[in-house]
Amino acid sequence: MRNAVMSLSRNTQADLLLVLVTLLAGAGWIFSKNAMAAFSPILFLSVRFLIASLFLGGMAATPLRKLNKEEFKKSALVGLVFGIAMTFWILGLFYGNHVGVGAFLTSLGAVLVPVVTLFFGEKASKSLWYSMPVVIAGLACLSLDSSFHFGWGELAFLTSAFLFALFFTLNSRYAASIPALPLTTIQMAITAIIAFTVSLFMEEWQWSFEWDSWGWIFASGIIATSGRFLFQTKAQGMAPASHAAIIMTLEPIWAALFASIWLGETMTGLQFVGCALIFSAMLINRWQVIAHLLKRKKPAING
Repeated sequence: MRNAVMSLSRNTQADLLLVLVTLLAGAGWIFSKNAMAAFSPILFLSVRFLIASLFLGGMAATPLRKLNKEEFKKSALVGLVFGIAMTFWILGLFYGNHVGVGAFLTSLGAVLVPVVTLFFGEKASKSLWYSMPVVIAGLACLSLDSSFHFGWGELAFLTSAFLFALFFTLNSRYAASIPALPLTTIQMAITAIIAFTVSLFMEEWQWSFEWDSWGWIFASGIIATSGRFLFQTKAQGMAPASHAAIIMTLEPIWAALFASIWLGETMTGLQFVGCALIFSAMLINRWQVIAHLLKRKKPAING
């Protein structure tokens, strides 16, 4: 009985952390969109993650020294995948036409998690294949709308979705045995290095020293990066990847809501249907887990 209570407490804690993560992630879209008004996109990404790595590194000096060679290699691998994914994401945010739509395209990574696990020898559930036609229908609704243009930004979002699915799978596997603080710090540092290298060779640098811009940059680096990914790594080490992915699908909803408040964005009816279908696909993809959770939380009736 005691073990059951402790297990429930641990799952509840993971749930609350993941809800907080989705809120921070949704706000991060707005922070980044405003910060990029003063920075080249990939250069901004490198500055954002440099701030995050320095902020976390100040707390992670001792835990980092305790990592063995194998743990460091695993952390670096996750960081490499994450850094490439973030580079595609920031390009999508810079070139994309709609923050809310971009958030939903990126969140397809949650649907793709079971596909990625196939390469790790895990059997795909039937719900995965049920969700795929719904995803296609959702993308069709988005692309058929006259105000939606599938360009480089949207392609970058979809590429980042696949890479985020790979990152999510690897991170869940390694976070169970590697402490969250050093694991996240290494991810942030490698992402900063990758983004800086790509920016150095691929884009013309521009930046502004206006205080408003730096306010958005520090908010993005500390709140939406350090806090978000530290909490996410911690939560992923406490809950199954499939369960965590359900809650993470809240991110595009928060992003669309915040975009409507701060950026004045609106969505057409067909775009809304497309996003709703994509979100439904995520739920279909996880229907077994949802049914299990509802059954577990159903109060017992004493006869």
